[in-house]
Amino acid sequence: MKQFLSSTLQVIFHLSPLTSRPSPLTSRLLPLTSLLFFAACTAETVSNAKQEADTPAIYPDYLGVTIPANIAPLNFCMADEEALLIDAVITDSHGNSLHSQGEESTDFDIDDWHQLLAQSRGDSLSVNVAAKYADGWHAYRPFTLHVSSDSIDYGLCYRLIAPGHEVWSKMGIYERCLSSFDEQTLIENTQFEGCVNCHSFNRGTPTAMSLHIRGKHGATLLRKADGSMAAYDTKTPATLGLCVYPYWHPSGRYIAYSTNKTSQLFHSAHPNRIEVFDEASDIQVYDVEKNELLLSPLVKQDSVFETYPVFSPDGRSIYFCAARAVADVTQHLDSLRYSLCRISFDPATGSFGQRIDTIIDAAAQRKSVCFPRPSYDGRFLCCTLADYGQFSIWHHEADLFLLDLQTGESHPMTAANSSDTESFHNWCTNSRWLVFSSRRDDGLFTRPYFCHVDTEGRAAKAFMLPQRNPRRFYRDRFLSFNVPEFVTGPVRFDSRQASRLINSDQRTSFGVRPTNQR
Repeated sequence: MKQFLSSTLQVIFHLSPLTSRPSPLTSRLLPLTSLLFFAACTAETVSNAKQEADTPAIYPDYLGVTIPANIAPLNFCMADEEALLIDAVITDSHGNSLHSQGEESTDFDIDDWHQLLAQSRGDSLSVNVAAKYADGWHAYRPFTLHVSSDSIDYGLCYRLIAPGHEVWSKMGIYERCLSSFDEQTLIENTQFEGCVNCHSFNRGTPTAMSLHIRGKHGATLLRKADGSMAAYDTKTPATLGLCVYPYWHPSGRYIAYSTNKTSQLFHSAHPNRIEVFDEASDIQVYDVEKNELLLSPLVKQDSVFETYPVFSPDGRSIYFCAARAVADVTQHLDSLRYSLCRISFDPATGSFGQRIDTIIDAAAQRKSVCFPRPSYDGRFLCCTLADYGQFSIWHHEADLFLLDLQTGESHPMTAANSSDTESFHNWCTNSRWLVFSSRRDDGLFTRPYFCHVDTEGRAAKAFMLPQRNPRRFYRDRFLSFNVPEFVTGPVRFDSRQASRLINSDQRTSFGVRPTNQR
């Protein structure tokens, strides 16, 4: 009987104009009448369902989100763990539907998912969910998925790190294709003894990359656009310490870094638990062509903590965060507030401007700015605002704010924010999507979320990075996603070459060139 059904169904699929190959019958893109017929053959029929007045409580919360057409399937579970089966039908405005039924999670066919989304750009999809419990089926009010006409970049690179504050265990930098569930390892510290962090790409270009290694084999790995790679010792007698928090100039010739004397402490009774803070910090720019650090006294003041430098999209300014230095930071942490500042920069000569402008006086608002990130079209700048300090990932009150660089007005990104931490973020290369780190899921682990930002700066509701079985993936993987960065294509990182460089004594020293202000 089983063989007969298999043969018969293959013949039926061959005759269907919407399919060219067999695939799992519980997830097919078909006209609604065909879908119901085939689903009845292989999945349990949703019958005698109690109609609920509310939309379903699902995990992750994808209700009403705006998504790119090239995103991986948004599989989901029921938020509780009582359901025996979950059944979902996604229907477009033309009546085409996609069906999935599973014991733990939906599992939409990836090809059919992309086909449905591709023909729904700029339109919405209706999602009907039913769940079977011990007392039978329950059907819920449909919810909507909005499919944007704006695509998202190829992939995301991030660090995965286990909980810990004094020592590190296994960690690495990984690449995830956003249109599928494929994850590739770029480099792990199993190949050497140390910590990997501060990975950065030039506007998502997968070839130009900066990567910092801490520990016994400390170095900054720099891979240039031509694919060549070298290990650098970025500490110089003229600077505080190693170069961290990199941001590339759009030309690829320069990288803005800060150098930070960083410490941490633990609260005895405080919801934020941990504080990471600087006792000193400066900013410098590295000239990749000349192998020189460019220094300016205006961003290297003992009386000011300067950090998190980023180039403007035209490459003619540097935005950064600055706070008035205090003698004993541990005694004044809650009054240490960083403002958003800007200094001009001439890429032709590598020289800094003669003054610093304050763009957001966060101290006057009793807030603190960190992680400024301008959109690549030059219209907006996104930053994180917390009550104090410059390491917002441990601040549960931290939220995303958007500054309109044309009007000078700023506002909280309410639709994207949550009641928990929103922190490190980056723009998609088309400036329409933002990825950011959030602890909203459980208050402990940092996970990547995405939100659409339209041309007027309106943010849509954020959604979590999709996984094939989201509950099992996020529950079983006790790792935080750290520093999410968009990439426009596969990075193709040679980890063996990198590990040889890291484990060797070969280091290139930075030269130093003090610059005159214009």
